[in-house]
Amino acid sequence: MLAEIKEHLADKIIPFWRSMRDEACGGYYGYMGFDGCIDKTAEKGCILNSRIIWFFANAYEILKMPELLEEARHGLEFMKTHCVDSEYGGLYWSVSYDGVPLDTTKHTYNQAFAIYALSSVYRITKETEYLKMAEELYDIIENNCRDWEGYLEAFDRKFRPVSNEKLSENGVMAERTMNTLLHVFEAYTELYRVTGRQDVKGKLEWMLELIEERVYNFRLKRQEVFFDHEYKSLIDLHSYGHDIEAAWLIDRGIEILNETVCRDRMEPITKMLTEQVYKTAFDGRSLANECENGVVDEDRVWWVQAEGVVGFINGYQKDKNKKEYLEAAARIWGFIREYVTDKREGMEWFWKVDAQGKPYQDKPIVEPWKCPYHNGRMCIEVIRRGINAT
Repeated sequence: MLAEIKEHLADKIIPFWRSMRDEACGGYYGYMGFDGCIDKTAEKGCILNSRIIWFFANAYEILKMPELLEEARHGLEFMKTHCVDSEYGGLYWSVSYDGVPLDTTKHTYNQAFAIYALSSVYRITKETEYLKMAEELYDIIENNCRDWEGYLEAFDRKFRPVSNEKLSENGVMAERTMNTLLHVFEAYTELYRVTGRQDVKGKLEWMLELIEERVYNFRLKRQEVFFDHEYKSLIDLHSYGHDIEAAWLIDRGIEILNETVCRDRMEPITKMLTEQVYKTAFDGRSLANECENGVVDEDRVWWVQAEGVVGFINGYQKDKNKKEYLEAAARIWGFIREYVTDKREGMEWFWKVDAQGKPYQDKPIVEPWKCPYHNGRMCIEVIRRGINAT
């Protein structure tokens, strides 16, 4: 498994995303249809750009290929020049193919991913320009995007609150989401890792309390997903991918914090999240998508499979008696290799396939949410952890 994933990263994922580089207008193309045709005039999502930066920087750290760091710098130049609002601060939601602000929404989720990318680049290069940008975005989130109860989500260009369509799904309109909180936590984990700032540490500990007290449902052994302002859950939804992803991201944050109190409070939760996904979503070879009002969505979504591999490996590393988790990771990887990987020349992964592995041809290969963040990070995490499974 480990050797296969190394090869997959080097020979499949990296070449595909390098081929999406826009030499004429900067950054990376924002859309490729199922037919493999690139729309060179499609909008460029700023989250997509941040995730590509993170991917290439971390792939460089693993493989030591200078051209990968250059790809990250290519994305960084586009971010600095086009995605950052020089007047009001923060990143836009999207820009046009040639870098003109298109959707000027400022979303907390978006700012977090830029912090995640910039902090990683600083960790790898020690170039202070990128740390400065990350810390400026941290200040923007803390000054504009939160109240005393947690993080708020969607704002206009001047950081005035607007409705949260972009992170709301399943027919609800959420004022707060588990998803945004999780990825602010992820971003701040990386920022704290490279700075050791005590205020960032305090925010991480505060977010762990929010997850424990407001987001995690002890009775159902899952996270709630969409909330009103007072954290009332808006829908009966078990998001399998988010729960298995949260399990290992929270464990990573606890590792970086290195605080016994946090570990003692949160590790039982992350173990239970992993166990519950294994029991309810894993069919022996792959993970279902989610369960809404008791009805399981059996589609196999690319990012859910990727997070399943990492999450189950993480669960095994936390408890070596859980050999079934290691086997689950290997089986999901086998499903990815056989069905989720797009075997056409020069392609990457399908957006989703059905439970039998048949791809949905109405879903694109690249769009603002379809990126190398989940599957590329899966490869990087497996390599870093050095875990092999058969």
